[in-house]
Amino acid sequence: MKAVFSVSELSDYLGVSTDCIYTMVRENQIPFIKVRRRILFYRDSINSWIHTNTSYL
Repeated sequence: MKAVFSVSELSDYLGVSTDCIYTMVRENQIPFIKVRRRILFYRDSINSWIHTNTSYL
């Protein structure tokens, strides 16, 4: 299991478009790191972010 997602891998994981991912990055709504020009996402950080931002009806 990979520890880091690329933008396209994260879009598949979350079921949203890559444009949505780029918008969330630009607005600092999602945890990410930049390695040179690449935007990457730690799996653990994303799972924590999902858990923290989940609302239950």
